[in-house]
Amino acid sequence: MKNSAKTTALLSPKKAFKRPQTPAHKKIQSVRALSARIILQVLDQGKSLSALIPELQSQVKAQDLPLLQEICFGVCRVLPRLEQIIKKLVDKPLKGKTRIVHCLLLVGLYQILYTRIPAHAAVDEVVNATSALKSENFRGLVNGVLRRFLREQQEILAVVDKNWQTLHPEWFVNKLKKAYPNWREIIEANNQKPPMWIRVNQQLCTTENYRTLLLTEQELDSFKDENPNALRLAQPTAVQNLPHFTEGWVTVQDVHAQWSALLLEAKNGDLILDACAAPGGKTTHILELAPQAKVIALDVEQSRLNRVAENLARLNQQAVLICGDATKPDDWLPNAAERLIGKKTDLQFDRILLDAPCSATGVIRRHPDIKWLRQEQDIGQLAALQQQILTALWKKLKPNGILLYATCSLLPQENSEQIRTFLANTPDAKLEPLPFATQENEIGKQFIPSEFSGDGFYYAKLRKTDKKGG
Repeated sequence: MKNSAKTTALLSPKKAFKRPQTPAHKKIQSVRALSARIILQVLDQGKSLSALIPELQSQVKAQDLPLLQEICFGVCRVLPRLEQIIKKLVDKPLKGKTRIVHCLLLVGLYQILYTRIPAHAAVDEVVNATSALKSENFRGLVNGVLRRFLREQQEILAVVDKNWQTLHPEWFVNKLKKAYPNWREIIEANNQKPPMWIRVNQQLCTTENYRTLLLTEQELDSFKDENPNALRLAQPTAVQNLPHFTEGWVTVQDVHAQWSALLLEAKNGDLILDACAAPGGKTTHILELAPQAKVIALDVEQSRLNRVAENLARLNQQAVLICGDATKPDDWLPNAAERLIGKKTDLQFDRILLDAPCSATGVIRRHPDIKWLRQEQDIGQLAALQQQILTALWKKLKPNGILLYATCSLLPQENSEQIRTFLANTPDAKLEPLPFATQENEIGKQFIPSEFSGDGFYYAKLRKTDKKGG
């Protein structure tokens, strides 16, 4: 959800380091060692799991990749609990060059507490990983700490778990308390693993027929939702297990994100801007619903646009992909127009989908490292960027056109407060109703995460009136 080069540091991790060109026989085989290295880069260097794991996963055997993901995501999900346990077991904090050993202890404790790996095997593998990390001098410490935890686990956890733990940073919990009476339910939902949702391509198959296919071909049960294109799988599965996935019959997409294209109400022939389009789930959904629409998919990073291109190719769809800054549409619109209609001109859009850069606090259960990457001071800067983009793109919307504002944030500062301010400052902007139950005077629709539903997501639908203030 990136939009401006100057804010990339706010919205995403630093560039993942270049993969070393080591011979295949020298690749790291220890899942525990690589997990510790990845966790260290998340906690100490501000890099994200979504960047690091694809970059480094070739260093483990293919069959070990699920375990690598389970450990890395799991440690980030329950980090404060593991940190408290380590404080009970280690006299002196492991700092500086020994931080990698600290991260290895996090890996070991997570395996003992949260996986089905036998405790003795988990300890042995983690102890052996000290060699791969060139930390053999700490082999005895790692062994001693983990085995002491096995002996004293009940007593240690009785102290650590005496009080309910949010497993979230305090600043974020305070913001949730201020915004939501049911903030504890949101915290609990964030701490669970997310359900897997898919979107059925109605051009190729009905939702009900695809549900039958899942059951008959793969013995996968699924559940429908009020969103007509969505199915929730009873159990997550690899995409290769989804019938006709490579032919574009379905796309993996959260149910609340699936409302974007439906609320946009694109029609064939419409000129549409999908701002901040990567990785392309919403772009492809727009084209499923309006195959003859003219779509420009914009993102600030070319590498992310490559993902959009891959998704378009899988679904056999066409869109004009533009790498550019959403706050400065005049810099890229003429070239986009030339590619779309054959001449350079200042385009005006029938529909704009602005999936704005945000804190991503609504998708913490899918990306638990967000809890430790995002900082409180980021929120104000992100809100300022959102306002810049809204103002810039509004000028490119036709009279009577629709701009759909969306974020995967839970914070009112990025959502309802942002739109309230925009409406107050924009006389030709009118808030349109949404097809959801809302509270009186609520601006837009805020979804919150829950066990059998979607992620945290926000929508506001704005229409450009013909006359200023009309």
